[in-house]
Amino acid sequence: MLRALAWTTLAAVAGLAFGCKGTAVSTKTVVPPTAKPVVKDATKEELLDKYNQMALGVRTVNATVELKPTARSRYSGVIEEYHEVKYFLLAARPASVRMIGQAPVIGTTVFDMASDGETFRVSIPSKNKFLVGQVAAERNSSKPIENLRPHHLLDALLWPEIRKEEPVVSEEFNDESSRYYVLTVLRGGYRMEILRKVWFDRANLEVARLQSYGPKGILVSDVHVSDWQPLSTGPAVGNPTTGLGVSAFPRMIRIDRPHDDYRLELQITKVSINDDLPPDRFKLEQPAGSELIEVGGNSESKPAEPKAQ
Repeated sequence: MLRALAWTTLAAVAGLAFGCKGTAVSTKTVVPPTAKPVVKDATKEELLDKYNQMALGVRTVNATVELKPTARSRYSGVIEEYHEVKYFLLAARPASVRMIGQAPVIGTTVFDMASDGETFRVSIPSKNKFLVGQVAAERNSSKPIENLRPHHLLDALLWPEIRKEEPVVSEEFNDESSRYYVLTVLRGGYRMEILRKVWFDRANLEVARLQSYGPKGILVSDVHVSDWQPLSTGPAVGNPTTGLGVSAFPRMIRIDRPHDDYRLELQITKVSINDDLPPDRFKLEQPAGSELIEVGGNSESKPAEPKAQ
């Protein structure tokens, strides 16, 4: 009797373990993948070399871009008004930049702006206005389209070299989704201040962010760059002056200027590096009959005088 009971109990346990009709019953413990991002390591010297490879390797930029409006930006209304405009962007060292917006099909210029690092010029044919001002003494206008400034693009396109004599400190920064190396460049002697910060994404060691600071730690420009893509399938595009080459360029650029109260996003659809761009490509003359507005000046607006024949 006891033996029969033992066999019955053993059969019941086997049935629970293997199920009826040969169907197995099992449990699984699913282990979620690690939440930590993949990271790469680099020394401060390696990061400095990588940054300067880009800073010294780019002599000129010739790009076609799309502008994207963003919230709390003085540019958003302008871009939304001309959202179908095609934009052409040129930049050349040391500080020349020009951007032209043209309506599709008919090719009418919506605006044309240029800067040599000292003076900026903005032509707005649809408003029949021509703005001129000093980069160091610009004044904001209540009309959004009159606040377009070409020289604000330079921080994103033509990076300044980090020289050997400049003091640089490095650190790590981690958040929930990303990990970074940050190089902080200092200026000054007795009272040092932050000049700029360069952020490297440790997932690929590409530059992800560039911050520029003014006196007393004022954040002047905060540029985010992403979507790095190869320039071509061939060798790196070289700068004959420095002998350095560039093999990739960011296709997404976001420029924040908090004290100018605007944000501008650029999506680069086509880009060429280190083309020969003669000085006349950056020359912008006042159209005849347009209203001249001296931004930051005390003189009154006046029409342009017709050119002598």
